[in-house]
Amino acid sequence: MKEIANRKSQIANPKSAVIGVGSLGQHHARNFAELSKEGKGEFVGVCDVSEENARTIAEKNGCDFYTDWRELFDKVDAVSIVTPTETHCEIACAFLEKGVNVLVEKPIALSLEEADKMLETAEKSGAKLMVGHLERFNPAMVALRPHVNNPLYFEIHRVSPFPNRSLDVDVVLDVMIHDLDAIQWLVNSRVSEIRAVGIPVISDKVDAANARIEFENGAVANITASRIGTEKIRKTRFYQTNSYVVLDYGTKFASLTSLNPEAAHPLLGISINRLEIEDIEPLRAEISAFLDCAIEDKTPPITAEDGRRALSLALGVLEKIELHRSRLNV
Repeated sequence: MKEIANRKSQIANPKSAVIGVGSLGQHHARNFAELSKEGKGEFVGVCDVSEENARTIAEKNGCDFYTDWRELFDKVDAVSIVTPTETHCEIACAFLEKGVNVLVEKPIALSLEEADKMLETAEKSGAKLMVGHLERFNPAMVALRPHVNNPLYFEIHRVSPFPNRSLDVDVVLDVMIHDLDAIQWLVNSRVSEIRAVGIPVISDKVDAANARIEFENGAVANITASRIGTEKIRKTRFYQTNSYVVLDYGTKFASLTSLNPEAAHPLLGISINRLEIEDIEPLRAEISAFLDCAIEDKTPPITAEDGRRALSLALGVLEKIELHRSRLNV
């Protein structure tokens, strides 16, 4: 254990493991295993509270399995934590204290106090802490990001059928947080006002919500999130100076419609630029970037501060939702 905690920041061949191999965690395991076979790190094991599940996923990926994450302390340089949100802080801090690099699924934690503890622990140990805001690695977003300048108004819809998995958080922390992270990343201005409504429909938590976020620079985002839809929609539209942008995370599509101000007639000056996409699985890109942080000793592309900022806005949205629910008496 001591050797791991005191090792150099750069790790040529990081040993990794995935903690929590349920519906999403099993895909983390698959990608770590595939990257390991390609010579990027060594995938040593998976851990899950269900021994049967851990054994099954381990057999699929040619690694060891564990039911107690503490057994991994002296075996890894990096871990991916894909467990219920309420466990993120405890598990992440335990590994960070040992100098182990951590990729934690979104949301970073249940509270800002927990997020701050994780940040402080990472800073003290020098280990990397990255948050899994996956949509930043979507090929459509990757292609679009260099073309974003001064977004003014967003219309965002993220709708899906009710998920066939355990739900430890509401729709805001479960799915809307993707877009709350993205808009703050793209706008790069402080939030000045939040308005939100939301209701429980099938579960005892908020299943459908809408939020209006206004920034200090005047930009506005209107976001609808639902996990009780009949179809799957993950689409963002926004306007910026001289262009209209369409981003579809599901189909990995991005386009910019722009106007040439020198055209003789507005209709003659309209052009649509469908961006070229490099179709890479977002989760693979995310995990590869995480391993690069350990190998090259560099700052994660999505920092713990980014994760805390997204959580802070999500909690602000939930606070407004609760105020409105008290009026609805639901």
